Amino acid sequence: MNPQLFRLIGGQIFLHSTLAGSRMAAPLWALGAGYSPAAVGVLLALFGASQMLLAVPVGRYVDRHGMKRAILCSVFAACLGGLMAMIWPLFGVLCATALLIGGATAATVIAIQRQVGRLSTGGADLRRSFSWLAIGPSISNVIGPLAVGFLIDHAGPSPGSQQGFQAAFALMAAMPLVTWWLLRRVLRASQATEAAQLAPQTPLRQTLQLLRHPGIARLMLVNWLISSSWDVHSLVVPFIGVARGLSASEIGMILGAFALATGLVRLLLPLMAERIREWAVISGSMLINGALFVLYPLLPSALAMGLCSFLMGVALGVVQPMVMSMLHQITPVERQGEALGLRLMAVTATGVAVPLLFGSVSALVGFSGVCWLIAAVLASGVRPAWRLREIQTPAAHLEGAGPPQPPR
Repeated sequence: MNPQLFRLIGGQIFLHSTLAGSRMAAPLWALGAGYSPAAVGVLLALFGASQMLLAVPVGRYVDRHGMKRAILCSVFAACLGGLMAMIWPLFGVLCATALLIGGATAATVIAIQRQVGRLSTGGADLRRSFSWLAIGPSISNVIGPLAVGFLIDHAGPSPGSQQGFQAAFALMAAMPLVTWWLLRRVLRASQATEAAQLAPQTPLRQTLQLLRHPGIARLMLVNWLISSSWDVHSLVVPFIGVARGLSASEIGMILGAFALATGLVRLLLPLMAERIREWAVISGSMLINGALFVLYPLLPSALAMGLCSFLMGVALGVVQPMVMSMLHQITPVERQGEALGLRLMAVTATGVAVPLLFGSVSALVGFSGVCWLIAAVLASGVRPAWRLREIQTPAAHLEGAGPPQPPR
């Protein structure tokens, strides 16, 4: 593995661990302080809101100024958010912390994904690199919550004490510094090579012109459909499990099988990078997951649901690296940060909208109906996904995209 890629993955892990740990610590503190579930929901939504609002501006900023400034600002914002929560553990301060850490995560993810694309040469190398990078969030979602939970329970005089929460937020403030330490060499190297590829300042309205290219628009649509199905799965499993009389541990194991499958398949993807094609993997994933969603409400036991969840995790886990690889191939090199911002904005908006729509739709058609509805949605996306095979060349002819770029 390229040493710079290793450092980029490590940098992403520690910044994303700050997000994962804070998303656990902040609501636990709020519930312990007596705040209502509605208030806790607002607090959690702020982590995603800042990512959604800042994604495109951050992508444009990275295209114009490079990686270093974005990472420096992200590390500062995440550290500040953790320190504020440690010193003043108040609900309003935690809301500000959520905005700061959410925005910092968006900027770091976009800057790192953009740099990974620049370090890769050719389709197979892009698939391999983004498969390795996709393992990072899976690790972060273990490190952050585990570390925070341990400190909350053991760092104070009693479990759940104020000192325990302060220690947890202190760790969240320190983790971004590890990101900076890991990335400092990459940032120095990137300054020497990316100066000629920085984009000039353009009006914000030109961002939507990226979507005029059928390849980018089609890829964004397919990515949005798959992201929606991921969110629906995490919501529908607990409700079906409760309706079937499953225990909390059985429901947890069903969801755990999904997470385990996504991690395992991403470990295997780099070994298969030479033999797979993005459009074929994405199309197959949508078809398989549509069929699995049809079966889900009909399964009679926790074991059967766990197996179905595992298969769904395999099929969905392969998609994100393929989307990232293809997005870098069809987007002009000097506008890749902008495109990554558009993608992150759409994915984050889905994470906010799907839970809000889920209750209304399930009340009308039931939980089984929700599964069959998302299966139909995925089936409708198979054709656009299949047509992605037609557009494997850079979209340099976009208005404002600059001179044509050579194939990557």
